[in-house]
Amino acid sequence: MATQTVIAYPWSQDVPALNDFLTKVFGAVEKERAVGSAGGYHTELLIGDTLLMVGGGGAGVTWTGEARPMAFHIYVPDVDTTWKLAQEQGAESLQAPANQEWGERTANVKDLSGNFWYIATFQGSNYFSDGAPTVQPFLQPLRAAPVIDFMKAAFAANELGRATTPEGVILHTTVKIGNSAMELIDAVGIYQPMPGRFFVTVEDADYSYALALASGAKPVSPPADQPYGARVGGVEDIAGNLWYVASELKK
Repeated sequence: MATQTVIAYPWSQDVPALNDFLTKVFGAVEKERAVGSAGGYHTELLIGDTLLMVGGGGAGVTWTGEARPMAFHIYVPDVDTTWKLAQEQGAESLQAPANQEWGERTANVKDLSGNFWYIATFQGSNYFSDGAPTVQPFLQPLRAAPVIDFMKAAFAANELGRATTPEGVILHTTVKIGNSAMELIDAVGIYQPMPGRFFVTVEDADYSYALALASGAKPVSPPADQPYGARVGGVEDIAGNLWYVASELKK
Protein backbone atom coordinates (compact mmCIF):
# COMPACT_ATOMS: atom_id res chain seq x y z
CA MET A 1 0.00 0.00 0.00
CA ALA A 2 1.14 3.54 -0.73
CA THR A 3 2.43 5.72 2.09
CA GLN A 4 0.98 8.82 0.39
CA THR A 5 -2.58 9.06 1.75
CA VAL A 6 -4.19 10.47 -1.40
CA ILE A 7 -2.94 9.78 -4.92
CA ALA A 8 -4.48 11.65 -7.86
CA TYR A 9 -5.39 9.39 -10.79
CA PRO A 10 -6.10 11.27 -14.05
CA TRP A 11 -7.23 9.22 -17.07
CA SER A 12 -5.98 9.90 -20.58
CA GLN A 13 -6.77 8.55 -24.04
CA ASP A 14 -3.00 8.35 -24.63
CA VAL A 15 -1.15 7.44 -21.43
CA PRO A 16 2.31 6.96 -22.99
CA ALA A 17 2.11 10.41 -24.60
CA LEU A 18 1.00 12.05 -21.35
CA ASN A 19 3.73 10.31 -19.37
CA ASP A 20 6.29 11.40 -21.96
CA PHE A 21 5.10 15.00 -21.51
CA LEU A 22 5.34 14.76 -17.73
CA THR A 23 8.84 13.29 -17.99
CA LYS A 24 10.18 15.92 -20.39
CA VAL A 25 8.51 18.93 -18.77
CA PHE A 26 8.43 18.12 -15.06
CA GLY A 27 11.10 15.45 -14.69
CA ALA A 28 8.62 12.68 -13.84
CA VAL A 29 10.02 9.19 -13.27
CA GLU A 30 7.74 6.34 -14.30
CA LYS A 31 7.84 3.68 -11.58
CA GLU A 32 5.31 1.19 -12.87
CA ARG A 33 3.46 0.36 -16.08
CA ALA A 34 0.89 -2.38 -16.65
CA VAL A 35 -1.79 -3.17 -19.22
CA GLY A 36 -4.95 -4.74 -17.80
CA SER A 37 -6.71 -7.82 -19.14
CA ALA A 38 -9.59 -5.63 -20.34
CA GLY A 39 -7.18 -3.28 -22.08
CA GLY A 40 -5.93 0.02 -20.77
CA TYR A 41 -2.86 1.29 -18.98
CA HIS A 42 -2.13 1.71 -15.31
CA THR A 43 1.04 3.66 -14.60
CA GLU A 44 2.62 5.27 -11.57
CA LEU A 45 4.96 8.25 -11.74
CA LEU A 46 6.98 10.20 -9.21
CA ILE A 47 7.26 13.96 -9.70
CA GLY A 48 9.55 15.37 -7.04
CA ASP A 49 8.11 14.01 -3.79
CA THR A 50 4.63 13.30 -5.19
CA LEU A 51 3.27 10.05 -6.61
CA LEU A 52 0.67 10.17 -9.39
CA MET A 53 -1.24 7.35 -11.02
CA VAL A 54 -2.12 7.77 -14.71
CA GLY A 55 -4.51 5.41 -16.43
CA GLY A 56 -6.36 5.06 -19.73
CA GLY A 57 -5.55 4.07 -23.27
CA GLY A 58 -2.81 4.39 -25.83
CA ALA A 59 -1.56 3.19 -29.18
CA GLY A 60 -2.34 -0.46 -29.74
CA VAL A 61 -4.50 -0.74 -26.62
CA THR A 62 -8.24 -1.33 -26.77
CA TRP A 63 -9.73 0.96 -24.15
CA THR A 64 -13.31 2.21 -24.11
CA GLY A 65 -13.06 4.40 -21.02
CA GLU A 66 -13.58 8.13 -20.82
CA ALA A 67 -10.71 10.59 -20.41
CA ARG A 68 -10.76 12.33 -17.04
CA PRO A 69 -8.32 15.25 -17.01
CA MET A 70 -7.58 17.09 -13.78
CA ALA A 71 -5.95 20.31 -12.59
CA PHE A 72 -2.71 20.45 -10.59
CA HIS A 73 -0.54 23.02 -8.82
CA ILE A 74 3.12 22.14 -9.34
CA TYR A 75 6.28 23.75 -7.97
CA VAL A 76 9.32 24.03 -10.25
CA PRO A 77 12.70 25.78 -9.88
CA ASP A 78 12.10 28.13 -12.85
CA VAL A 79 8.52 28.78 -13.92
CA ASP A 80 9.48 30.71 -17.08
CA THR A 81 11.67 27.91 -18.42
CA THR A 82 9.08 25.24 -17.59
CA TRP A 83 6.26 27.25 -19.19
CA LYS A 84 8.24 27.52 -22.45
CA LEU A 85 9.21 23.83 -22.34
CA ALA A 86 5.58 22.78 -21.81
CA GLN A 87 4.56 24.66 -24.96
CA GLU A 88 7.42 23.09 -26.92
CA GLN A 89 5.95 19.72 -25.87
CA GLY A 90 2.51 20.64 -27.20
CA ALA A 91 0.80 22.32 -24.23
CA GLU A 92 -1.46 25.34 -24.64
CA SER A 93 -0.65 28.42 -22.58
CA LEU A 94 -3.49 29.55 -20.32
CA GLN A 95 -1.52 32.25 -18.51
CA ALA A 96 1.95 33.69 -19.16
CA PRO A 97 4.40 33.92 -16.24
CA ALA A 98 3.55 36.67 -13.78
CA ASN A 99 4.45 37.59 -10.21
CA GLN A 100 1.61 37.13 -7.72
CA GLU A 101 0.85 39.02 -4.52
CA TRP A 102 1.01 35.80 -2.47
CA GLY A 103 4.72 35.42 -3.21
CA GLU A 104 4.80 33.09 -6.21
CA ARG A 105 5.59 33.55 -9.87
CA THR A 106 3.04 31.50 -11.80
CA ALA A 107 2.07 30.35 -15.29
CA ASN A 108 -0.70 28.00 -16.40
CA VAL A 109 -0.82 25.48 -19.26
CA LYS A 110 -3.15 22.81 -20.63
CA ASP A 111 -1.49 19.60 -21.81
CA LEU A 112 -2.58 17.51 -24.81
CA SER A 113 -4.62 15.22 -22.54
CA GLY A 114 -6.59 18.20 -21.21
CA ASN A 115 -4.97 18.43 -17.77
CA PHE A 116 -4.38 21.94 -16.42
CA TRP A 117 -0.98 22.60 -14.80
CA TYR A 118 -0.68 25.63 -12.54
CA ILE A 119 3.11 26.03 -12.56
CA ALA A 120 4.66 28.00 -9.71
CA THR A 121 8.02 29.09 -8.37
CA PHE A 122 7.93 30.34 -4.80
CA GLN A 123 9.91 33.54 -4.43
CA GLY A 124 11.79 32.69 -1.26
CA SER A 125 14.77 30.68 -0.07
CA ASN A 126 13.22 27.59 -1.73
CA TYR A 127 11.29 27.37 -4.99
CA PHE A 128 8.36 25.74 -3.17
CA SER A 129 6.16 26.99 -0.36
CA ASP A 130 7.34 25.67 3.01
CA GLY A 131 5.76 22.28 3.73
CA ALA A 132 4.00 21.99 0.37
CA PRO A 133 4.41 18.88 -1.83
CA THR A 134 5.75 19.20 -5.37
CA VAL A 135 2.30 18.52 -6.86
CA GLN A 136 -1.11 19.24 -5.37
CA PRO A 137 -4.45 18.34 -7.02
CA PHE A 138 -6.47 21.50 -7.64
CA LEU A 139 -10.26 21.17 -7.54
CA GLN A 140 -12.46 23.91 -8.96
CA PRO A 141 -16.10 22.80 -8.54
CA LEU A 142 -19.00 25.20 -9.00
CA ARG A 143 -19.18 25.36 -5.20
CA ALA A 144 -16.20 24.16 -3.20
CA ALA A 145 -17.80 24.35 0.26
CA PRO A 146 -19.95 21.18 -0.06
CA VAL A 147 -16.94 19.24 -1.37
CA ILE A 148 -14.84 20.40 1.57
CA ASP A 149 -17.64 19.43 3.97
CA PHE A 150 -17.74 15.97 2.39
CA MET A 151 -13.98 15.51 2.74
CA LYS A 152 -14.14 16.53 6.37
CA ALA A 153 -16.98 14.11 7.13
CA ALA A 154 -15.71 11.17 5.08
CA PHE A 155 -11.93 11.44 5.42
CA ALA A 156 -11.35 13.63 8.50
CA ALA A 157 -9.89 16.34 6.24
CA ASN A 158 -8.37 19.41 7.87
CA GLU A 159 -8.82 22.78 6.19
CA LEU A 160 -5.72 24.95 6.59
CA GLY A 161 -7.07 28.32 5.52
CA ARG A 162 -9.78 29.86 3.37
CA ALA A 163 -9.77 33.11 1.39
CA THR A 164 -13.19 34.37 0.28
CA THR A 165 -14.82 37.39 -1.29
CA PRO A 166 -17.25 39.48 0.81
CA GLU A 167 -20.02 37.48 -0.91
CA GLY A 168 -18.55 34.19 0.29
CA VAL A 169 -17.01 32.96 -2.99
CA ILE A 170 -14.03 30.73 -2.20
CA LEU A 171 -10.93 32.19 -3.83
CA HIS A 172 -8.57 29.58 -2.42
CA THR A 173 -8.22 27.04 0.34
CA THR A 174 -5.95 24.10 1.13
CA VAL A 175 -7.25 20.84 2.60
CA LYS A 176 -5.16 18.03 4.08
CA ILE A 177 -6.21 14.38 4.17
CA GLY A 178 -3.67 12.40 6.13
CA ASN A 179 -0.26 13.42 4.80
CA SER A 180 -1.63 14.70 1.47
CA ALA A 181 -2.82 18.15 0.46
CA MET A 182 -5.08 19.55 -2.24
CA GLU A 183 -6.32 23.00 -3.13
CA LEU A 184 -9.83 24.19 -3.97
CA ILE A 185 -11.55 27.24 -5.42
CA ASP A 186 -15.04 28.02 -6.65
CA ALA A 187 -15.03 27.77 -10.46
CA VAL A 188 -14.27 31.06 -12.22
CA GLY A 189 -13.58 32.11 -15.82
CA ILE A 190 -11.84 29.40 -17.84
CA TYR A 191 -11.16 27.46 -14.63
CA GLN A 192 -14.32 25.39 -14.61
CA PRO A 193 -15.09 22.06 -12.88
CA MET A 194 -12.66 19.22 -13.62
CA PRO A 195 -13.81 16.41 -11.32
CA GLY A 196 -10.90 14.35 -10.07
CA ARG A 197 -10.23 10.69 -9.46
CA PHE A 198 -8.41 9.75 -6.26
CA PHE A 199 -6.97 6.64 -4.60
CA VAL A 200 -7.16 7.05 -0.82
CA THR A 201 -5.33 4.76 1.61
CA VAL A 202 -7.48 4.09 4.69
CA GLU A 203 -7.41 1.76 7.67
CA ASP A 204 -10.63 -0.07 6.79
CA ALA A 205 -12.07 0.19 3.27
CA ASP A 206 -15.50 -1.12 4.30
CA TYR A 207 -15.81 1.42 7.12
CA SER A 208 -14.59 4.33 4.98
CA TYR A 209 -16.87 3.33 2.11
CA ALA A 210 -19.90 3.26 4.44
CA LEU A 211 -18.87 6.57 6.02
CA ALA A 212 -18.51 8.21 2.60
CA LEU A 213 -22.02 7.07 1.65
CA ALA A 214 -23.36 8.39 4.95
CA SER A 215 -21.61 11.69 4.18
CA GLY A 216 -23.54 12.15 0.94
CA ALA A 217 -21.57 10.23 -1.69
CA LYS A 218 -23.09 7.88 -4.28
CA PRO A 219 -21.88 4.27 -4.60
CA VAL A 220 -19.65 3.42 -7.57
CA SER A 221 -18.26 0.01 -6.58
CA PRO A 222 -18.63 -1.82 -3.25
CA PRO A 223 -15.45 -2.84 -1.42
CA ALA A 224 -13.84 -5.94 -2.91
CA ASP A 225 -10.48 -7.69 -2.58
CA GLN A 226 -8.07 -6.89 -5.41
CA PRO A 227 -5.17 -9.02 -6.75
CA TYR A 228 -2.64 -6.28 -5.92
CA GLY A 229 -3.18 -6.80 -2.19
CA ALA A 230 -5.79 -4.19 -1.34
CA ARG A 231 -9.50 -4.09 -0.58
CA VAL A 232 -11.01 -1.22 -2.59
CA GLY A 233 -14.40 0.47 -2.83
CA GLY A 234 -15.43 3.50 -4.89
CA VAL A 235 -17.80 6.44 -4.34
CA GLU A 236 -18.70 9.65 -6.17
CA ASP A 237 -19.15 12.92 -4.29
CA ILE A 238 -21.62 15.75 -4.98
CA ALA A 239 -19.24 17.41 -7.49
CA GLY A 240 -18.50 14.25 -9.48
CA ASN A 241 -15.11 13.47 -7.92
CA LEU A 242 -14.38 9.73 -7.67
CA TRP A 243 -12.83 8.45 -4.45
CA TYR A 244 -11.44 4.91 -4.27
CA VAL A 245 -10.83 3.94 -0.64
CA ALA A 246 -8.26 1.21 -0.19
CA SER A 247 -6.99 -0.75 2.77
CA GLU A 248 -4.29 -3.40 2.88
CA LEU A 249 -5.54 -6.98 2.80
CA LYS A 250 -4.89 -8.84 6.02
CA LYS A 251 -2.40 -11.67 5.61
